[in-house]
Amino acid sequence: MLADRFHCQPLVASILARRGITEGQDALFFLEDDPRFLHSPFLLDNMEKAVDRVIQAKEEGEKVLVFGDRDVDGITGTALVCNALREMGIDVCARLPAGDDPYGLTIAAVEEHSANYGSLIITVDCGISCVKETARANELGIDVVILDHHTPPEVLPDAAAIVNPHLPDSAYPFKTLCGCAVAWKFITALRFGLTGMYRQSVCLLNVRPLNDAYCVEVIRTVNMVEKKRICETLVPGMVSFSQTRLPDILEGQHIFVWDAFMQQKQLEKIFGPSVEFNFFDISGEITDAIPPLKGMSLLKLKDRSKLGLYAGRPASEIDAFFNLFVTYIQKKTGFFTAREEKELQLVALGTLADIMPLRNENRILVRTGIRSMNAAPVPGLLELLFLQKLSGKPNTAADLSWRITPALNATGRMGQPETALRLLLADTAPEERKKLAAEVVRLNEERKALGQEVWRIAEPLARESLVRNANRLAVAASADINRGITGLTASRMAKYFNVPSVTVSVRPDGTAVGSIRSARGVNLKAILEFCGDLFSDHGGHMFAAGFSLKKGTLEEFTARMQRIAENLEFPDSDGAGEIDIDAQIPPAFVTPGLLDIAARFEPFGEDNAPLQFLVCGVKIIGGAIIGKGEKQHIKLTLDCGKFKWPALFRNAAERYGRDFSCGDKVDAVFQVTQNFYNGTATPQMIITDLRRTEQAPAAGSASAAGQEAFV
Repeated sequence: MLADRFHCQPLVASILARRGITEGQDALFFLEDDPRFLHSPFLLDNMEKAVDRVIQAKEEGEKVLVFGDRDVDGITGTALVCNALREMGIDVCARLPAGDDPYGLTIAAVEEHSANYGSLIITVDCGISCVKETARANELGIDVVILDHHTPPEVLPDAAAIVNPHLPDSAYPFKTLCGCAVAWKFITALRFGLTGMYRQSVCLLNVRPLNDAYCVEVIRTVNMVEKKRICETLVPGMVSFSQTRLPDILEGQHIFVWDAFMQQKQLEKIFGPSVEFNFFDISGEITDAIPPLKGMSLLKLKDRSKLGLYAGRPASEIDAFFNLFVTYIQKKTGFFTAREEKELQLVALGTLADIMPLRNENRILVRTGIRSMNAAPVPGLLELLFLQKLSGKPNTAADLSWRITPALNATGRMGQPETALRLLLADTAPEERKKLAAEVVRLNEERKALGQEVWRIAEPLARESLVRNANRLAVAASADINRGITGLTASRMAKYFNVPSVTVSVRPDGTAVGSIRSARGVNLKAILEFCGDLFSDHGGHMFAAGFSLKKGTLEEFTARMQRIAENLEFPDSDGAGEIDIDAQIPPAFVTPGLLDIAARFEPFGEDNAPLQFLVCGVKIIGGAIIGKGEKQHIKLTLDCGKFKWPALFRNAAERYGRDFSCGDKVDAVFQVTQNFYNGTATPQMIITDLRRTEQAPAAGSASAAGQEAFV
């Protein structure tokens, strides 16, 4: 069972299984929080090139420009890189697209940096499609390092280094990092690059006995990444050292072993006493750094390895040695400290704002960032959390996605992203931060009003286009649509109409800029490729993208959208009326302990919906209608035996007294959360659906399926 395999509670194992999370590498990121499980930044292609170029800039006193995107992901990533480089003593300035500036690095920005005697540009959350701009930089003697996560075009810029998990043939184990996360990975690699361990090639050697032979295993590692591995099974006296593969991997290397006495003894049995090995026993240093390991052999340590637990194969001694060595090096070099934990506050915001899937290492990045934010928000966020009434309580991913990321995003949409950037830069004075936070909130209110105004324009245009596009794709194009909120409007259209949606802002000169957002699993790559000749620039992800249309091509673009819609297929169903239930819980087990289960699956968001529980046959012992205007809710109290749960059923006031009443026994689908009021936290249900118990669910319905999930 999963519970035994991963050492977790049966209910947690049941939910994992129901969500299809059964492989060790997937379960790891739901069950563990240790940053040690994050993938090494040096697994990203060209990371060493990027690190070397910035170290050169530091040593030679170069002027560096950090050029980011205007959205939350770009703003947070730019702030992280600027803060880190300034901390290292590098002369750095930042720039974001403002006003009507296009997305991405511009030739004007390149030429201005050259005029200021700059010699290095680092792009953050952009740059992967900036071929002409990078070429111009090269002409002016400026190197460009690109830190991006958008889909690469066929022709890549001629940059000094491109760090992007989506590069062709990339071996990085997780592709969907946000731009800020890529920037943070670069920062951690750069700091490691300033230590004595950078680029040091080390071999880890271990010999273990077999029946009549010995197994000699070696891992060669550079920058905490495995570069080569060999395993030789050798019978004593049968082959000489030179006849094995060992000389090729060990020659000229620093060789580390665990328990040098035993290793030397076994090697002498294999090759005889004439072969000398110059190795160092690192077990003492490692156990000094990690005292609980003292006196333990690799044989014992491999059985205690958490990485081995989730590996999907039996752990070996050499694997345990490698994992211990990496952990030791990280501790020795300060690879992850309180500083990096604080930086993950911004990474969490970038990840949530860019709607990255909350799977794999994104879970640790966001969980750690939110935990750090709840303990002590970094300057800038502290002031913004206070103004958004989120200070003084533990916030969730949902809180941040509703109240913080939209506010920061509004600065870019309103053409003033530098306001948010200055708020998050470490050298901004405390009094200025208060003013900047207030300005961020004001711009967000202005953005909301503008969004409503644009929606009144876009909604009827989109509805008309659906008729032409077989109800499969919505397009709204107008000169009255503000270019700063095309993405926001396209997202709203996609949710409202449940089809891929395009919003286009038409400029007076006949050019246009637009955004496209996916729905129901449609990959946008083919759509963008079909219109590629109409674009002067485009980029994005599989499910969200932006583009610029050449002058006079709007009519052809809308015609092609119609042709695309005729053949568009939806990988996902629309999901109308369906409720996914994670587990059915007997009433006696509906206790505040469910909050701990839900907390284990936080953060919730993209590709990780909030947990939904089902309880049957509980009695309504109190009910009232609350709220004003059209959106009225029901406040209930449900008797689950030992615990009486307050419950909120939003936008369902008309159902109270009609479908159920006080005194009825009901079946309820619900989420668990905490309600904070006057500093006190109270467990609370959020009802998704509810009906009288006598209305038994038909076989195969959501409720019936939920019964199978309880273990």
